[in-house]
Amino acid sequence: MPQKLHETQEQKKRSLLVNLASEIDSGKELAGLAETLELEIVSHEVINIREKQPKFGMGSGKAGELAEKARQLEADCLVFDWDVTPSQQRNWEELSGISVLDRQELIIQIFKSRASTREAELQVQLAELQYRLPRLAHKYIDLSRQRGGRYGTRGAGETRLETDRRLIEQRIQKLRKEIDQVAKQRQVQRRQRERQELPVCAIVGYTNAGKSSLFNTLTGAGAFVEDKLFATLDATTRRFEPEPGLTALLVDTVGFIRRLPHTLIKAFRSTLEEASHADLLLHVVDASDASMENCYSTTVSVLSELGAGEIPVITVLNKSDKLSDETQADFHDGILVSAKTEKGLDDLKHCIADKIKLCMKYHPHS
Repeated sequence: MPQKLHETQEQKKRSLLVNLASEIDSGKELAGLAETLELEIVSHEVINIREKQPKFGMGSGKAGELAEKARQLEADCLVFDWDVTPSQQRNWEELSGISVLDRQELIIQIFKSRASTREAELQVQLAELQYRLPRLAHKYIDLSRQRGGRYGTRGAGETRLETDRRLIEQRIQKLRKEIDQVAKQRQVQRRQRERQELPVCAIVGYTNAGKSSLFNTLTGAGAFVEDKLFATLDATTRRFEPEPGLTALLVDTVGFIRRLPHTLIKAFRSTLEEASHADLLLHVVDASDASMENCYSTTVSVLSELGAGEIPVITVLNKSDKLSDETQADFHDGILVSAKTEKGLDDLKHCIADKIKLCMKYHPHS
């Protein structure tokens, strides 16, 4: 008689999402982040906070209601769409008896699951350790099971917390040095590109706007594409010809998001800064997204922070195949395209060629 196989696939964590009513537009995004991390959403609560007490970031009555709701729904974790302090995280976990994720940790964990190159892995490790360091007192992280044993490895009276804090700080320093080395390699690659005297166009935009799909369509490359947030974490560069005889380099970059955690901006700075070294930006916007104005503004703000605010830009309104009408076409003088059906791509290529000729030093290539 054949043996019965048991399910070994890990069950999805049941999550209760919490949004502020004052930021209702971000509810869809929080759900998208949770789904990208493969959490099962059992409920999505939208709350008003009338009294902001430091213990929970809200009144104890409202906190008790959410904890009770989580128990009734048998949730495995609470997910907040704002940053939770280390002490608040501890208080919430004691109150609810389940794990608590804030927006920062949710995005960091997504980056961690998406990292596929050595550079991305180093950057995510750095961001994660910087996030966890102030939380050590409340959530013990055992980085090393070997305690003591050698002279000088452990000070007199040093607690496990102090030991692990020291280990994390040492690991952070080591990661920073490794990332600096990778950043230097990236600078060498940029200088090699500059010696080729080819204009550089960077594709930028909000996460999941269809940047990688557009990149693939324009260059014939096989960059990873998925209908999830942060499918791309690494800058990929390919040659392309917007018109015969005119060669440029096209760079696909990591997507931006509202309130991108500062630890990630710092860790991924060398990757994000690819945009600031471009001659032309293709700002891709999801034309089918009702909140595209907010997405557009977020990207403009991050570009400005990275020193790329003055670079010539073409607004590309992607996913036109999802529109019932084309009334969005006048959005920031954008060019309406569909990377999926290739509609409007000829117009986009003509515009890219014109901008390159107008704004940059153009050197003919054989």
